[in-house]
Amino acid sequence: MAEPNQTPSLVDVAARAGVSPTTVSRVLNNRGYLSQRTKDRVAQAIEELNYRPNEVARALLGQRTKMIGVIVPTVALPFFGEVVVSLEHALEQHGYRLLLCNSLGRADLEREYLDLLISNRVDGIISGAHNDAIPEYADIKLPLVTIDRQLAPQIPNVRCDNEAGGRMATELLLRRGCRHPALLTSTSSPRNMREAGYRAVLAEAGIEPIVGTVNFHTPEPRRTQQIDAWLSRWLPNVDGVFATDDLMAGTVLEWAAQSGVAVPDQLRVVGFDGTEAIRRALPGLSTVRQPIRLICRGATDLLLSQIDNHAFSAGDQQRIKPLEFPVSLFEGRTT
Repeated sequence: MAEPNQTPSLVDVAARAGVSPTTVSRVLNNRGYLSQRTKDRVAQAIEELNYRPNEVARALLGQRTKMIGVIVPTVALPFFGEVVVSLEHALEQHGYRLLLCNSLGRADLEREYLDLLISNRVDGIISGAHNDAIPEYADIKLPLVTIDRQLAPQIPNVRCDNEAGGRMATELLLRRGCRHPALLTSTSSPRNMREAGYRAVLAEAGIEPIVGTVNFHTPEPRRTQQIDAWLSRWLPNVDGVFATDDLMAGTVLEWAAQSGVAVPDQLRVVGFDGTEAIRRALPGLSTVRQPIRLICRGATDLLLSQIDNHAFSAGDQQRIKPLEFPVSLFEGRTT
């Protein structure tokens, strides 16, 4: 057994529970068949020895850990940084803490984090990562909610009204006199609802869409170089840009300043997100503002409802309508 003031080991837990170290490892990792009596003995030994945080032992006994896993691309991006802070505040009000995972745009890393969160017995997962084709989500037997990411029809998705936001941004450009507004976005597809709003407004106005894409996960400086290439190719035929996130809009403004293009006289620019960080850095940027706090509170409420009702969305094939919150338009000096 461990000496006084010495950190207990897995072997100490096994000795206290009267089982082998391999059995303790299998219990901790939920591998293979184990009787509930064995799980209870190992959980009791963990708690008595304080081998790991008591949350693990509680989970093994079928109780809650009061921990929620949160997966985002990276908190270095203002939108996701604000999302994490808002989620943390919303969860804290219910006595929960979060385990933060930055997927960094890598599907393999997101899969590793999913396994880590499950191994740590989190009570639920909120995912806002932007990787496609992650089949592991279909097998998760935990409460699961996504933010602005449609994984499957039966998994709750909380987001702003992206299509309405796309319409607002495009209509603003037309009101300000644009006749050839372009869309700058991460991915052009029918699933891009901000693009859908842009295309709908132009179709109504009889204007041909102009779309440029720069993948969401493109690292710097290549991301800026690709945006600059699109803008250099478009001008002078384009008189406005709707960028589907504020960082892209900021890059457009920087390119215009370096290229001697006057904003808004020669080029009008609208962004999307409206985070506090961007409002401070670019206070004059016209943008569509997401209600981030409301979105995160809605995601938290949905997840805790699943936890309280023992409802696992991945195992339910019933289609769930996304929970959408309205956006607002801020008209700044760039339009």
